[in-house]
Amino acid sequence: MAQLWGGRFTKQTDDLVYRFNASVSFDQRFYRQDIQGSMAHVKMLAAQGILTEDEQTKILEGLKEILEDVESGKLKITEEYEDIHSFVEAKLTERVGEAGKKLHTGRSRNDQVALDMKLYVRDEVKEVDGLLEKLLETLLKMMEEHMSTYMPGFTHLQKAQPVTLAHHLGAYFEMFKRDRMRMEDIYKRMNYCPLGSGALAGTTYPLDREYTARLLGFEKATVNSMDSVSDRDYLIEFLAALSTIMMHLSRFCEEIIIWNTNEYRFVEIDDAYSTGSSIMPQKKNPDIAELIRGKTGRVYGALTALLTTMKGLPLAYNKDMQEDKEFAFDAIDTVKGCLVLFDGMISTMKFNKERMEESAKNGFTNATDAADYLVNHGVPFRDAHGIVGKLVLLCIEKGISLDELELGEYKKLSPVFEEDIYEAISMKTCVEKRCTQGAPSRAAMQQAIAAERAYLEEKRRIL
Repeated sequence: MAQLWGGRFTKQTDDLVYRFNASVSFDQRFYRQDIQGSMAHVKMLAAQGILTEDEQTKILEGLKEILEDVESGKLKITEEYEDIHSFVEAKLTERVGEAGKKLHTGRSRNDQVALDMKLYVRDEVKEVDGLLEKLLETLLKMMEEHMSTYMPGFTHLQKAQPVTLAHHLGAYFEMFKRDRMRMEDIYKRMNYCPLGSGALAGTTYPLDREYTARLLGFEKATVNSMDSVSDRDYLIEFLAALSTIMMHLSRFCEEIIIWNTNEYRFVEIDDAYSTGSSIMPQKKNPDIAELIRGKTGRVYGALTALLTTMKGLPLAYNKDMQEDKEFAFDAIDTVKGCLVLFDGMISTMKFNKERMEESAKNGFTNATDAADYLVNHGVPFRDAHGIVGKLVLLCIEKGISLDELELGEYKKLSPVFEEDIYEAISMKTCVEKRCTQGAPSRAAMQQAIAAERAYLEEKRRIL
């Protein structure tokens, strides 16, 4: 059992206690960040005269070799070591001798793990941002293709007014665009380097923390050493942002699941993103959409777990904070996987345009436009609302849509109606008349799509 702290103790830790305390089984995914941080620390120590040039050269070469060997599979990270820090330091000392023992000068595992976690999360924020950018590109392409695909818009899951699929997809574009904004915001706020804070109170060595921060691509060094080793706000913010992404994915998946039903038949999910039934040969199930919806709770759980862990911790570092990793790693992996699969699923879906338009007509989504027709001919809106309500009731009794109702029936309820009522309540007219900013008309959508395209060009790889 390789430990960094054995000098104070007179007997070995109980094996069960050791394994309960150890973190190498999961923090080994930090190996790249741990070595990256160590290399910056060594360069700073040499610049400050704390290490000689020869020691610096030996240590850096040794760390580089360890990184290469781990990545090639030549060197395995085993549970013989308590954590990734112990593994790297032990292997370094094996390879370069006494110089390796100086790696930890002016550093504690507290600020070391704080750095590793920040470097790791910073990398993951960039990755999630890239996946969101790709998803936005997919959505924008779909919006461009479906500006004339008419469908019902819903409130309370009831058909409300006609929109286009482009307009509906545009709502999700805005959601995922805000998710990217959160990535950028988190990145900026977390981009301060904790290394050099020591266990909690800094160190007596003349460290140049700003130099270390620059080497690692941070904005600056953190301000307070106690906060530096006990801060997990950035991870809580990241998990909250990931939870919001999953909420957006889950809402969209819920709609896809509904649209995929026999009753709706708005979409056909590609075979690659569907499964069948073990007993019912006719089934084609939207399993990927359902799994993404289900995994949302898993990501919420990671956020709740970390908030609960942190809520009662006094300053500064406590071992409880080791619990920040496993749930976070799982949540990050889950979100990245869901984004990739969701992008693939929607980019291969086929939309039943005729069925979608028929659903909008039969759902009386043009009833408001029929009322507006009366208002434009001098009928007070409250009276117009009542007249059209009676027309809808009549259509329901006859099992037809407003488009199919004879003009004579219209005139029985109001002599104002003329032949042009049918043009006024066509899906195309209903949509095209809604041309205010943010509405579904072609003109409004062209303007919105141009703005979204400009956004993607401007914000390509924001981090």
